[in-house]
Amino acid sequence: MLPVIRTAIPKRRYRVGDQSVTVLGEIESGDGLSYRWIMAFVQDGQTRPGLYLCAEKPGPGPRLRLRVVNGAMSEVIDEDARWRDLDTFADEALRIGASALGLGAETPARLL
Repeated sequence: MLPVIRTAIPKRRYRVGDQSVTVLGEIESGDGLSYRWIMAFVQDGQTRPGLYLCAEKPGPGPRLRLRVVNGAMSEVIDEDARWRDLDTFADEALRIGASALGLGAETPARLL
């Protein structure tokens, strides 16, 4: 299931190959999930993200789930408190997303 984002504040922007990447925070969702961060990858020429990496709050406590989501799948790949930190989330989500999109050799350029 793709994230349903009602409101969010862009925290970081990157360029990776043919992808514009935005990290969102302060997210109000419309899908019943509570997100700390969402990273969205949008291919040039497209209007909607093709890939999301989400740091979700599964309940009380410091641990967050790291989930990879696209139109065909939604899979939790890790659960740890380290996903609370924006730098840690952004670095690892960029690596995972670029690899999933076949852009592992590209160097991300931070724009914001």
